[in-house]
Amino acid sequence: MSKAGNAPFWRTKRLEEMTPSEWESLCDGCGRCCLHKLRDEETNELAFTNVSCRLLDTATGRCRNYENRLREVPDCSALTPELVTAIDWLPPSCAYRLIAEGKDLPDWHPLLTGDPESTFRAGASVAGRVRSETSVHHLEDHIVNWPACWPRARCHAG
Repeated sequence: MSKAGNAPFWRTKRLEEMTPSEWESLCDGCGRCCLHKLRDEETNELAFTNVSCRLLDTATGRCRNYENRLREVPDCSALTPELVTAIDWLPPSCAYRLIAEGKDLPDWHPLLTGDPESTFRAGASVAGRVRSETSVHHLEDHIVNWPACWPRARCHAG
């Protein structure tokens, strides 16, 4: 059997070729895409905050109502292959972003480890690191750098 025949789907398929279950399994559950982001109107610079969508469970980093999130949160985005290549706010370790860029998954990704907690242990999850939007009044006071960095990478303050 050829080497490609043994390769996992994310190494042999483009995002648009994946089945719905393959697509969903790419998500490592980090929750970084559920954080509010601010964009400077003059410079177009993007800033992450440590403030999450109201549906995100801040203790686990998981959406409390994933199936209905698009109805409940009007600015929630359903990722598609087209959207993944058009947006600039996915974290650098996001599997969708990595696959779109022709890269492989990080070694701590649950598809490689078989353990959904590996994302948390790698320092990639937002669990325990964020506040819900329901408890925050000024997003500008909550700008942080870590969501835009690789897990365990040294980032500037924040």
